[in-house]
Amino acid sequence: MALILGIDEAGRGAVIGPLVVAGVLIEEENRVLQELGVKDSKLLTPRRRRELSEKIKETVLKYSYFELNPKQIDRVIFLGKKYRRLNYLEMCAMAKIIRDLKPDRVILDSPDVKPDRCVQEIHKMLPFKMEIRSEHHADRIYPVVSAASILAKVRRDTAILDLEKAYCDLGSGYPSDPKTVAFLKRILENGEELPSFVRSSWATVKRLRST
Repeated sequence: MALILGIDEAGRGAVIGPLVVAGVLIEEENRVLQELGVKDSKLLTPRRRRELSEKIKETVLKYSYFELNPKQIDRVIFLGKKYRRLNYLEMCAMAKIIRDLKPDRVILDSPDVKPDRCVQEIHKMLPFKMEIRSEHHADRIYPVVSAASILAKVRRDTAILDLEKAYCDLGSGYPSDPKTVAFLKRILENGEELPSFVRSSWATVKRLRST
């Protein structure tokens, strides 16, 4: 029976914390994920995500994570090389998960505006050939990608919680969160160096620095 790998990420647009890519490997005919009620992680409460995360890990054949920290992200943003920025970095992480889990087929939530280009780039990074399906909003369509989105989101939420314990309430880490913006503003107004968990290349930080 064919092995299917679903891949998704969490934290792509955040200004604080890692970008987490997760992969979930299942047998093609396995319908347990549907029975669990997995769906796009953004449509679930934090408590429900945590509950499902544990059940997913107990159910699937294998799962894997790859975290991209803010310094890695800043490096590619500041270099500014065409087609070698955040999308490419995320595709490298996806390729690493594919190499580790060795599926027969892959379904992923495309980080690129052109899903076909995403497939082409990932194929270049692999020592073997397979079918790769890259789609926007795949986490809303395919349960295996939904499961990956849940694992990625819970992993990232845990990283943010750990930062809160060490520092203070940082909010969600996204630019749309007033708590996150207030935290960054306070640091910059005090003339302090940005912590290593902040993406200094983000427009949010540049805007706050200029005000």
